[in-house]
Amino acid sequence: MAVEVLLPKLGLTMEEGTVDEWLVADGDPVVVGTPILRLATDKVDVDVEAEADGLFHRAVAAGTTLPPGALIGWVLADGEAPPTAPDSGDQAKPPAQPAVATTQAAPLVGGPPASLGDDGRLLASPFAKLTAANRGIDLASLRGTGPGGRIVAADVDEAATVASAAGPTGVVHSPLVRRDAADLGLDVAGVAGSGPGGRITRDDVRTAARLMRRPDEIRVIPLKGMRGAIASRMVASLHEMAQLTHGFEVSMDAAVAFRAELKRDWPELGLAVPSLNDLVVRAAALALREHPALNATVVGDEIHVLPSIHVGMAVAVPGGLVVPVIRDADRLSLQELSVVTRTLATKARDGALSLPEMEGGTFAVTSLGTYGVDFFTPVINPGNVAILGVGRLRDGVRWSDDDRPIRTKVLTLSLTFDHRAVDGAPAAQYLQTVAELLGRPMALIPDA
Repeated sequence: MAVEVLLPKLGLTMEEGTVDEWLVADGDPVVVGTPILRLATDKVDVDVEAEADGLFHRAVAAGTTLPPGALIGWVLADGEAPPTAPDSGDQAKPPAQPAVATTQAAPLVGGPPASLGDDGRLLASPFAKLTAANRGIDLASLRGTGPGGRIVAADVDEAATVASAAGPTGVVHSPLVRRDAADLGLDVAGVAGSGPGGRITRDDVRTAARLMRRPDEIRVIPLKGMRGAIASRMVASLHEMAQLTHGFEVSMDAAVAFRAELKRDWPELGLAVPSLNDLVVRAAALALREHPALNATVVGDEIHVLPSIHVGMAVAVPGGLVVPVIRDADRLSLQELSVVTRTLATKARDGALSLPEMEGGTFAVTSLGTYGVDFFTPVINPGNVAILGVGRLRDGVRWSDDDRPIRTKVLTLSLTFDHRAVDGAPAAQYLQTVAELLGRPMALIPDA
């Protein structure tokens, strides 16, 4: 009996997902756990695995966007024919251009296709639609040979045979490359690849977009996918919260000297050396123990103070920003935290984060120091009541007892907090605690 494969719901906030890439072909045998497709959501790209054993058949084309629970394929028994694919109607969005390289079978000569009804709708059998979706054939490019010019499965098979004989149209590239090309309005098939074997990289796409753009051309970036999710969440954040930001200058002399010692000693012990940002994250997490009001969420007319400290770490990626979560950040040693932050940052830039690695943050830290920014106003992630911004490490001045200027190292922390849940004085006290911990960095070493 055919087992339906439905688009999974990844997280409570997921409203739609895109079948970015099929990882198995029609008729391929699969077992429970076999990756069958790459699913793209506004937060993360993930591999979806088979939940039954049998022969897999697709019901939609790669690039199709659907809501959770929509039918996308079947797992069949040997010799079993796939059921008729239901008309997805308004629930399916067409593939984003150019989400995948779709086979374009040339229409027969002699004007427009003969497979249009009087109302302008394409005439095709349900099985022809399913076959076309599975093989990546554009039905509008075909002229049907069935009754009344209706497109039948045999027409699709013939078009696929002709297209196959023409050979491949491009070099294999990743879903992230296709997404970047779509965001830039670029046909990835026309991009020259610089990777191994001519593989197209994300840098190739961005370079091609720059070269093709006219000086007077207006670049249009759709507010969809990651960009659209960021836009909607940030607008909602500012609309729903009473946000206020404190700026606080912190002396980093002790922290800089402490890290210099770690750089000298820890590599010999096989330990990863934490960055200055790791020190700030560690201090921020420990300070939340003393100031739990900032580790909270507002639910209706209640403030829920949360028992665990899971710190989100903002990472810039092409086209947007992702926030992987350091779970139980206050309970990790400095060494453990350093390893986790590096791992999450690498996975974020490679597009390899899983959904659990991006959910459940109770507080967030974001840094623009590497970009030369001293102070900025971060926007709170919805569901949190605070976010800590980290500026650049820079030279400062303090005065000695005999009024001599002494060069110091300082940075500015910018704490944005939801005034519904936290008042100005407690927020300032939290910053003072972070500064005190950074001023005696040995306190950052022990485990919880």
